[in-house]
Amino acid sequence: MGLEAVAEALVVLRDEAAGTVLELGVAGASPARALRDGLVAQVEDYLLPRLREIDAPLLAVVGGSTGAGKSTLVNSLVGVEVSAAGVRRPTTRAPVLVCNPVDLPRFASGRVLPGLARRTGGGAGGPGELRLVPSEALPAGFALLDAPDVDSVVAENRALAGQLLAAADLWLFVTTAARYADAVPWALLREARERATALAVVLDRVPEEAAEVREHLLEMLAAEGLGGTPVLVVPEVPQGARAPVDGAEAEPTPSGLLPGSATAEVRAWVGALSADAQARADVVRRTLDGALASLEGRTTELADAVAVQAQAAEGLAEIVTGSYAAARVEVEDAVRGGTLLHGEVLARWQELVGTGELMRGVQAGVARARDRVRAAVTGRPAPARAVADAVEGTVAVVVRSAAERAAQRVTRAWSHDSAGTGLLPPSVPGVSEGFAGRVAEEVRSWQGEVVALVEEQARSKRAMARLASFSVNGAGLVVMLAVFAHTGGLLGGEVAVAGGTSALGQVVLEAILGDQAVRTLADQARQALVVRVEHLLAEEQQRFLRLVEPRRPGPDAEARLRAAGQAVARARTSS
Repeated sequence: MGLEAVAEALVVLRDEAAGTVLELGVAGASPARALRDGLVAQVEDYLLPRLREIDAPLLAVVGGSTGAGKSTLVNSLVGVEVSAAGVRRPTTRAPVLVCNPVDLPRFASGRVLPGLARRTGGGAGGPGELRLVPSEALPAGFALLDAPDVDSVVAENRALAGQLLAAADLWLFVTTAARYADAVPWALLREARERATALAVVLDRVPEEAAEVREHLLEMLAAEGLGGTPVLVVPEVPQGARAPVDGAEAEPTPSGLLPGSATAEVRAWVGALSADAQARADVVRRTLDGALASLEGRTTELADAVAVQAQAAEGLAEIVTGSYAAARVEVEDAVRGGTLLHGEVLARWQELVGTGELMRGVQAGVARARDRVRAAVTGRPAPARAVADAVEGTVAVVVRSAAERAAQRVTRAWSHDSAGTGLLPPSVPGVSEGFAGRVAEEVRSWQGEVVALVEEQARSKRAMARLASFSVNGAGLVVMLAVFAHTGGLLGGEVAVAGGTSALGQVVLEAILGDQAVRTLADQARQALVVRVEHLLAEEQQRFLRLVEPRRPGPDAEARLRAAGQAVARARTSS
């Protein structure tokens, strides 16, 4: 296996990493997203281009903190102002790449940093635009890139600086005698160590009386595992001692070039490297191999973050499904426990059949009671409709209340979860728009289903004629009330205490269809209602699940990512 196999494995890794979903606000999510984006950018901007053109010019990226003097250093090394320098911050808004004219076509082609637009020649480039400047001052095979400040006040500049440094064969990191111990430079220097990126540090503006600063910086580098890193000193130069740009006779400005004596150490080091093809190749190899070696660990870290995201998403989904499962139990308990056979439903039923007379009918016998119920049900259609409406309204209230409590449980739990807090809209309604209408429609459909069940049962029992005299709709109402009054498996007269006068209608219906048939009808009707309620609540819980699912990593995302990282490691070892 050779470099082509490594490149193929990198393409797979890049695609897997780029598709990694890290949207939930769990602990460590922000660093994980930065890790993902940095990994993808380095593969696209450096590793793949370098593997495809291993002999391409060495790219040294000049990076550092605000005001460290990066642009002035680049201008001084080239001998002409190619990158704006001055006191205004940020000065470098668009990166400037300086190379020998012979190498210009290779950089203009988008070989490196393919996502950046190109511009050749003078004038300031636009934000995110790479300006290419040909210069005979640099030998063929060596290029300098002046990057934006790593600590720029502009977020886009900071991101671009990180992207450019990740695309470098060599970091020429510029800091100052006053700020070399700052946190930001050291975070980047540690990153260079972890990626085994070739590195040289330019210590700028070192006062003559502070020569010990270099020794201290060397000690700090050694303590961080960066011993042997070249530290190139640029002494402090009084403002008036700077050379005018392009030989102009105007008063020198902060953008003036540094005198040759100030940049002698840097110039000698850069000159020796740029003139030695083997030394350049060694730098490229070292950085390339270091970047490849770092990928497996970084991929493992990213896969661990995916696992945390997946676990968080599963936890949020379980809160939702658990809350709405509890709502289904609430409704089913209300149906089974006789809760619904109170208030409006019972009052409307009593109006329909007449409590006192029906109870006396029960004592006189089933036949007399059947006659009274027949007269009542067949002769008073309006009260029958009132019972149906009362059933509809009561069931709707129970279902809506259960759904609202479920939404409250989810909202409360998510608001105390870092992963869920960011998903909740400012205001979460108890139920979705139109839910009440959907509940009413489902209950009406259920009532029609119950009547159909009664008709089917009567047909199977050849009792249609007797049932017709009783009224199919009236029989359906009796079955509905039997559903609500059926507690502890009790039917018939035993349920009178729980169901009030509904028991009498049940006795009559049993006389027509049979005890077991009514028992079966009640069970079927209850199950049909439960199914409809489950459907309604399942739709409601989707309001929350739809917030989670787009942010949930794929079921095998973690495994695919780990496998892609391992494949790169195997290809690298074999190359």
